[in-house]
Amino acid sequence: MNRRSFGLAGTLAAAVVSLGVGLAPPAAAQGQPLRVAVLADIANFDPHQFSFVNATLIKNLYDTLIEYTPEGQAIPSLASAWAIAPDSRSVTLTLRQDVRFHSGGTFNAEAVAANLRKANDPQRGKNVYPTMAFVQDWTVVDPFTIRINLKTPAPERQITDFLQFIAIIDPAGIDTVETRPAGSGAYMLADRTVGQSIRLVANPNYWRQGQPMIRDVTVTIFAQDAAATAALESGGVDVIYGGTSRSAARLKAAGYPVLDGPGPLVQVFRINSTRGPFRNAKFRQAFNHLMDREGMLRAGYAGLGQVVALPWATNSPAHDPNYARTYAYNLDRARALIRESGLSQAEMNNWKLVVNSGDAPGVALSQIVQASLRQVGITIELDLKEGAELVQTMLQGRFDAIFGAIGNVQKFPTRVTTNSIYRTANNPVLGEPHPHPEYLAAIERVNTTLGPADAIKAAYDNLNKVLVEAAFGIPTNTYDQGIIVTARNLTGWTLDMDNMLVLRTTTRR
Repeated sequence: MNRRSFGLAGTLAAAVVSLGVGLAPPAAAQGQPLRVAVLADIANFDPHQFSFVNATLIKNLYDTLIEYTPEGQAIPSLASAWAIAPDSRSVTLTLRQDVRFHSGGTFNAEAVAANLRKANDPQRGKNVYPTMAFVQDWTVVDPFTIRINLKTPAPERQITDFLQFIAIIDPAGIDTVETRPAGSGAYMLADRTVGQSIRLVANPNYWRQGQPMIRDVTVTIFAQDAAATAALESGGVDVIYGGTSRSAARLKAAGYPVLDGPGPLVQVFRINSTRGPFRNAKFRQAFNHLMDREGMLRAGYAGLGQVVALPWATNSPAHDPNYARTYAYNLDRARALIRESGLSQAEMNNWKLVVNSGDAPGVALSQIVQASLRQVGITIELDLKEGAELVQTMLQGRFDAIFGAIGNVQKFPTRVTTNSIYRTANNPVLGEPHPHPEYLAAIERVNTTLGPADAIKAAYDNLNKVLVEAAFGIPTNTYDQGIIVTARNLTGWTLDMDNMLVLRTTTRR
């Protein structure tokens, strides 16, 4: 018997409650288009490219093998059931037999295999490729059963994260998916005017009965956040997705619903520990206490988010709220660590903080750090960059320190290694060999600890301890890049684990 099995019957009730599925609205309400405002056009239609600009469409055009409730419970989607082997080295999926792609093609095990081949290609797999690192191969057992074999035993949450991450593309459209969507989702592409608008229409053969609730969606690209806000207030649009925290806070105060999803980003003060004074561990550790996190959250994100001292969202299994208290803003403690570093004044001042000049929250956070440093006797310059110069500086690690957001912080803890500063191999900032072997060992311990519960918690605790001691990344706060502000008459929202926009259950009161 398989060690853990999951199926439709045991999770359907929880799915209905957690995903916000409601009663069907009147036919007249269904016929009214839903008007969505966004601040940037999509990059392409490939759901394996998790650029934020694509998050408007991914979960509307495509389905994934499983889903998570906002609380992190794995529930069926295209896979009606899954079973993890007793040795945790494989997972067998039972697939739905009533799903058709928008083209009319059949969803089956061969379709999943085609997507796994794409995901396992370093070029074609895009953002999904790193998650394939623990996959050995796969076997099509029968037309609606596939077994995915793993290189080593893997924890349950790592396996379900993987299944939730892969949106399934119609094999017939894989080669052209960047320019033409090929999914099985609740909506189909009707038309697109590049840089201006996208129109979606309901999939008439969608497998989730009664969905989508609203049949027609128009996505309009606004050049400015203020213009999108004005459109919502005037009734010109029904939803703003991906606007700024400051505008969302103002609209919330005016009575507009603001949806706080379970998949925020974490802002991290990234430190290149191979350069200048940051080679000194005590000097790096001082920055745990130099961050005025409460002030940063207010100044950068209008208070929308959570203060954190670890790179996890509050629903991560590794989240520990005690760290935000232990490593709170404390200039006296910072001064003590700076003294313990033994660095001279000249050495401590010999670095610059690179700043993304086009990111208003990042500029505000950088200025707060600069002011804190001045209070402990350290004077630095802010090195403002933008465009290609900024991208190259970040990707090639040509900085002493810089703020940058990271994602995947609500999932299995070692998914954090998909972010550049936290990568365990080929780290573009810290290089090879990795300068923090204790961090590599802590990640490996988490990846290989399968139970019992106290052993798993001990592995998470060890990783957290290593992160604050190595101090090459200093988290400050969570924030929602995919924030949703809605008209007052909309309800039935599905909150996605990655804070992507999901419209299939949205309806009007």
